[in-house]
Amino acid sequence: MDFIEHQQELTTLVDNILSEAKRQGADQAEVSASMERGLGVSVRKGELENLEFNQDRGFGVTLYVGKRKGSASTTDSSPDAIRETVAAAKGIASHTEEDPFSGLAEASLMPTQRVDLDLYHPWDIEPEQATAMAVECEAAGLAVDKKLTNSDGAQISSQQALRVYGNSHGFIGAYPSTRHSMSCVLIGEDNEGMQRDYWYSLSRRWQELESAVDIGVKAGERTVQRLSPQKAPTGKYPVVLAPNLAAGLIGHLNGAISGGSQYRKASFLLDALGQQVLPTWLSLREESQMAGGLASAYFDGDGVATRNNVFVESGNLASYILSSYSARKLGLATTGNAGGVHNLHLDAPMQPLPALLAQMGNGFFITELMGQGVNGVTGDYSRGASGYWVENGEIVHPVAEFTLAGNLKDMLLNIVALADDIDVRSSIRSPSMLLDSMTVAGQ
Repeated sequence: MDFIEHQQELTTLVDNILSEAKRQGADQAEVSASMERGLGVSVRKGELENLEFNQDRGFGVTLYVGKRKGSASTTDSSPDAIRETVAAAKGIASHTEEDPFSGLAEASLMPTQRVDLDLYHPWDIEPEQATAMAVECEAAGLAVDKKLTNSDGAQISSQQALRVYGNSHGFIGAYPSTRHSMSCVLIGEDNEGMQRDYWYSLSRRWQELESAVDIGVKAGERTVQRLSPQKAPTGKYPVVLAPNLAAGLIGHLNGAISGGSQYRKASFLLDALGQQVLPTWLSLREESQMAGGLASAYFDGDGVATRNNVFVESGNLASYILSSYSARKLGLATTGNAGGVHNLHLDAPMQPLPALLAQMGNGFFITELMGQGVNGVTGDYSRGASGYWVENGEIVHPVAEFTLAGNLKDMLLNIVALADDIDVRSSIRSPSMLLDSMTVAGQ
């Protein structure tokens, strides 16, 4: 199934729903319709464990009657279902409180033309082929070392989607997209017990996935490296966060500077616009329409044309992350971020990871965090961790079962340096990150 062929069909559906909303007396309306289809394969110990096909289609409609808002959704796109869903949304709106900040974004903010972001690259892969690749991936991982005694399996997923958004300003936008992934999770065991680790690859283009063998081997090597962990010493130490964990730290910053957190007054960076939130050598830049980006879009969840934003410039908070609604609540202008950020880059000097570890000297290289001990209001941070003890810039041995604690505001200001090992598998494209000092509670 080529989703491009269904784009006009879904566009017509959105237009019909908008017409029905107008016929039923809505002052404003917006509609989001979507189609998804995919294949997922999971193998374990060389045998097929799960084979899944998914195919979904549905739409949601939001109506505004004056300053009252109502929403409803369905998977049925028949004319009767459209009428009933619009009527349900209108009925909900009649029972809601008026909100002076509700309503569509201004018509002038909608895109004036479609932008091809190179997001759609379907993978014509059969279940048998996917199964064989997953088996190959797992086998390559298990072959790395005899200590790899078990597996949580290897998985392959290929998904394609089509999203169409329209509103009563006359704007209707659409884009198809694909997302492909391959992963492997292995378990190792020695006299000190068992450890688990993984590796995965993710891309819009299936051709850009790492090979099955490479993914398995990396999962195997990472698992073996974690065997026989020692206890961590208690005290204050510098730490290096692996790229995915560094992206998580920046994600906490994003949450704190989002419009919702600001107008709800639930942020450890409340009213921080213009204040220093990162080191002066570090900026956060959003590239919304990057070709092939995992988080690229030419319009946001409000239908607003996306743009390139700089949220933090030379350490200072230059802009909140705003939807149309949160912008109105704060008396500001939307940044085109209804639904989240698009391809966030960390602009700063970078160096190879060995140089970053050498700069740290003695400390911890954190590769996994556990638990949810993060308070977005106060910034208090306490999570279980594991990783490696680093001495004189060299990884000495794995460490596990310790707690990493600090405060998010301090952690962000105490970023010392970045490596150049950027992880592109996320909307936040972050490398490893050196923090000056955190409290470690170990043995």
